[in-house]
Amino acid sequence: MTGEPAFVRIGGVAHHVVVAGSGPVCVLSAGLGMSWFDWDPVVPLLAPHRTVVRFDRPGHGLSQPAAVPPTAAGEAHRIAALLDALRLPGPATVVGHSIAGFHAEAFGRLHPDRTAALVLVDPSVEEHPRVGAHPEAVARVLGAVLSAVGAPAALGPAVRRAAVRHDQAPAALVHRVYRTSRVLRGALEENARYGAVAAELLALRTTHPLPPGLPVTVLAAPDGSARWERRQRALARRLGARYEAAVPSGHLVMKDRPEAVATAILDPGRSGQEGA
Repeated sequence: MTGEPAFVRIGGVAHHVVVAGSGPVCVLSAGLGMSWFDWDPVVPLLAPHRTVVRFDRPGHGLSQPAAVPPTAAGEAHRIAALLDALRLPGPATVVGHSIAGFHAEAFGRLHPDRTAALVLVDPSVEEHPRVGAHPEAVARVLGAVLSAVGAPAALGPAVRRAAVRHDQAPAALVHRVYRTSRVLRGALEENARYGAVAAELLALRTTHPLPPGLPVTVLAAPDGSARWERRQRALARRLGARYEAAVPSGHLVMKDRPEAVATAILDPGRSGQEGA
C-alpha cells in the first residue's frame, strides 16, 4: 500500500509525503537510508483508525537533497513544518524507527503541545556519543567518489536487497530510489551527523523535559542480543516509557512485526512493562 504521493516544500526542499486514512494523526519516520514504502505493512492496520503521514527526509526516498546538515532540533521542527504544510495542526503520535527515534523524541521535547504520544521502534541509543572532526566533509567526498564511479546505479538496489532481509518492497520502487546518487549521499550525510545529533538530544533531555504523562513506548527488537535489550530497557526507564519486545523480529520491526507496531500506535496508554 503506497497511498497517494505528494510533495511539500520545507526550508526550500521538496519533501515527498504520502497520506492515507482518517482520524487522529500519526507520523511515521523510518531509519537511516529507508524510504516511505518500508512502512507499507503497517499502513493497512492503521489507516482505518488514523490519518497516517509518511515522509522521506531530505536525500531519502524521493525527497530532494538536504539544504543544511541534519540536527535533532532541525528534524523535530521538520516534522512540525510538515504537519503545518499538510494542515494537520492537532496533536500527533510520532513514530520514529532507528535513528528517527532521536527525531521523534526531540519533537516531543520541543513541540510538547503537538505531541499526543511517542513510539520509538527499535530506536538508536547512544549513552556516550562520539562526534568526529568534520564528518560531513568526509561523507561528501565519499559520496562524490562513489557517485562518480557509478556505484549507486550499479550496486544500490543490490545493497538494499542485501540489507533488508525478505524485502517485499516493489522492485520498481527499489530501483527508482536506490539507483540514485542523491539517496546514497543523503544516507552518508545523515550517518556522518549521527554522533552530533545523538549528543544534541542528550543536551535536550536536560533542558526540555517530556510532557508529564505523555505516552511513550519503546518497541525493541532484541533479536537474541542481551546487551541491546539492556540498552533499550535503560532508554525506556530514562524516558518513563513502556518497554515492549517484538519477538521474533529483526531491526525492521515494521516489516517483521507490523501488528506490534500498529498496536503500540493505536493503544499507547495500555498497561505494560513501564520502564522495565
